[in-house]
Amino acid sequence: MNNSTEFTKEELERYSRHLIIPEFNIEGQRRLKEAKVLVVGAGGLGSPLLQYIVAAGVGTIGIVDFDVVEASNLQRQVLFSMHDLGRPKVEAARERLLAQNPYININIYNTRLSSENALDIIRDYDIVADGTDNFPTRYLVNDACVLLGKVNVYASIFRFDGQLSVFNFMEANGERGPNYRDLFPSPPPPGMVPSCAEGGVIGVLPGILGSLQANEVIKIASGLGEPLSGKLVLIDTLSFEMRTLNVGKDDNNPLSGKNPVQKELIDYKEFCGFGNAETEQVFTPEVSVSELKGMLERNEDFQLIDVREPYEYEICNIGGELIPLKSLEEQLDKVGKNTKVVVHCRSGKRSGEAIQLLQDKYGLKNLYNLKGGILAWAEEIDPSLPRY
Repeated sequence: MNNSTEFTKEELERYSRHLIIPEFNIEGQRRLKEAKVLVVGAGGLGSPLLQYIVAAGVGTIGIVDFDVVEASNLQRQVLFSMHDLGRPKVEAARERLLAQNPYININIYNTRLSSENALDIIRDYDIVADGTDNFPTRYLVNDACVLLGKVNVYASIFRFDGQLSVFNFMEANGERGPNYRDLFPSPPPPGMVPSCAEGGVIGVLPGILGSLQANEVIKIASGLGEPLSGKLVLIDTLSFEMRTLNVGKDDNNPLSGKNPVQKELIDYKEFCGFGNAETEQVFTPEVSVSELKGMLERNEDFQLIDVREPYEYEICNIGGELIPLKSLEEQLDKVGKNTKVVVHCRSGKRSGEAIQLLQDKYGLKNLYNLKGGILAWAEEIDPSLPRY
């Protein structure tokens, strides 16, 4: 690896197609080599984003991720292969990326980004690319970038739709552009917007958005073009419609408004409604998958309800009566009132919501949530079931 801003013969050959672009040339390549970019999340967005900024020659790249590679990742996370299953994503990513370009530096952080470590990690980088899939981390990344004066290249994906923007960019007038809180002052209620794990994502979508993120990173690092500061791009890949919306500043932004009141990072799970005692859902008793297995083997008198969608039921099921959550109230007569009822979904989240609804609105007291849902059943009871 070459740490200087000069280029070896091998590097000059490697980046030759950049060097012959008149507007880019060797000065643009030198700026890329001097750049330090942190990628938060080595998943669907992070995979193509990392591959392209590594191939382009960004000199120092940091990767933050605490997860391991799973089979369900491989449909979209093209950085990994079957040989990586079970490995920490950051380790598998570094190995693959250095094989792609040995002339750069890669730092890995096998940890969850949190309010305790975010400032220390982000401080050493110029640009942060947010490839996360949950609201607490998005607000955390944004706030840390604003507090530290870093650029935040943002993207999000869901099913067939994507969003892209650049936040906190230093404009030509010396002022910072809008940030994530100017666009979304407060998060949606918990459960209103499902994650990709719950709602799904078409495999090619993160490839599209991650590549566009990489394009913004390269533009910013090289000083070329107009970054998407003050703009939000919306992409619908089913119709291939693309819209660009203007994003303005919010005078009430707690970090960068007229009277900023937030000077440090906060508890983002609480801010987004997770783990707050006032908003946390309280479920009736749970049953484990091993307890459910014993109930089935003993032929106990109980009802098993599956509140997933019909297409999920076709992927795999454990014999429960299918009553999708969205039509639960319409089929209320199918829910037993005088017998034990075990409700399950994929992970336990939607079944918990179903039980909360039936408890609060209809007063049912005979409901039990299957802890871990069908994922736990596949993990502990029947490994032949796909963990989708």
